[in-house]
Amino acid sequence: MKVGAFDMKTHLSKFLDQVASGKKITITKNGKPVAMLVPIDATVLEKQDVESVIDEIQKAQKGVTLGGLNVRDLIEAGRRF
Repeated sequence: MKVGAFDMKTHLSKFLDQVASGKKITITKNGKPVAMLVPIDATVLEKQDVESVIDEIQKAQKGVTLGGLNVRDLIEAGRRF
């Protein structure tokens, strides 16, 4: 199904109901496809366990430095403004 951006904005609730029932909607602007509204994959909504989130954060922090600054100095500098 293709829907213009104006119609999508005007009737968003109706289209969200259709997507919730499994339909895919292509959103167009000036007749050209620009986006697609699709039902969300249930696996995206599953919660990650706390340990895996902590592991991901720790991996992202590796090799990141403050260039010789420390957190306390940054906090104090922020309080001056």
